[in-house]
Amino acid sequence: MKTVKVGMIGFGTIGAGVAKILTQNSEIIKRRLGAAVELVKVADLDIITDRGVKLASDVLTTSADEVINHPDIDVVIELIGGYEPARKFLLQSIAQGKHVVTANKALLAKHGDEIFSAVTEKGLSIGFEASIGGAIPIIRSIREAFVANRIQTIEGIVNGTANYILSKMSDENCDFDTALKEAQEKGFAEADPTFDIEGIDSAHKIAVLTRLAYGTPVSFDDITVSGISDISSEDIECAREFGYRIKLLAISKYDGEKIDIRVHPAMIPVAHPMANVNGVLNAIRVCDDMMDENVLIGHGAGALPTGSAVVGDVVEIARNILSGVGERLPAGSFQEVKNIPLKGISEIESEYFLRFSVVDHPGVLSKISGILGKHSISIESMIQRGRGDRGEGVPLVMMCHKANEKNIQSALKEIEELDVVCEKPNLIRVER
Repeated sequence: MKTVKVGMIGFGTIGAGVAKILTQNSEIIKRRLGAAVELVKVADLDIITDRGVKLASDVLTTSADEVINHPDIDVVIELIGGYEPARKFLLQSIAQGKHVVTANKALLAKHGDEIFSAVTEKGLSIGFEASIGGAIPIIRSIREAFVANRIQTIEGIVNGTANYILSKMSDENCDFDTALKEAQEKGFAEADPTFDIEGIDSAHKIAVLTRLAYGTPVSFDDITVSGISDISSEDIECAREFGYRIKLLAISKYDGEKIDIRVHPAMIPVAHPMANVNGVLNAIRVCDDMMDENVLIGHGAGALPTGSAVVGDVVEIARNILSGVGERLPAGSFQEVKNIPLKGISEIESEYFLRFSVVDHPGVLSKISGILGKHSISIESMIQRGRGDRGEGVPLVMMCHKANEKNIQSALKEIEELDVVCEKPNLIRVER
């Protein structure tokens, strides 16, 4: 029986999951592939710590070069994350004629075109299913299952940490700090959760999905990004009263002329297919001209879900190798890349949730509604809570009909300067 040989750089949580799957499920892989997949080298700076999976002592090494330059290795898996030296290791592996697999969404968001070009020039394959949505096969779906369809919208809950925190706040009426602390205690959030809670991780992922869906490069720096750290218990409760739930969404919409790409908290109706995707689960909704919408839901992180996606890529590439095929699919989904302009955030239109903290004086509502009206913003419904003591602010919450973002921002800037407004207004966009 033929054997496809694999090397791996990075033996952390996901790497351990990959090693476990390749060793524990080797027989089912053989039956489905018609060949063996052998993990022959694993490089990591720490080869002493027990990862819960047994590998032969000659498999482990502290040198990435032993993987990259190994004459028998057909596929190199990169699982160290970050920009460098991950970029260098991938490009060196490609230069050595090796197919590559990565779970590195940040690297692909920033250097994807360079890596895709290198793979294409060498006639090799690249797999990166694990970079977005863990075990959810969103990349394979866009590149293959939806290949004939004009994709119009991609919306996703693509960060499990943020989704866990918002779910906890919604279901147990706790505040942000309490939910974040529990996420960290359970291992769902890093000690420094900035990339997750501030939307950076989600932005990396939507940049890659946009590249695949529309065939255009997207600079991460051009994506409007805001996170969930300013979401309050009051926002969660008001959303519930209005019939919505708050989710951190990664959004990419193409109207045939411009792409609207952004990451921010959004209110979605309780009947929305992603409204009840809770905990650390991920969900990605794809709308196109042929099937209206598809929603893919699953585990977006973790050793075995993400490891399963990595191994799936390895087996797909192994099939190519056994068939004598190099690059069966364009790495970036399209044979030809074109530059599609992006829509600035000030150009979008949306419904809006607005929360103000105001002093409890007569005439406050008329002042705020007057400014909104001056900027062509119409109030749909409103909640005002409690009475203020000693000049303390009370919440004033509004849902507004569809309006232009530029007008909303201008109005909020003017409202913030009123002496009856106690703090900066909070805005949450509505997605349906």
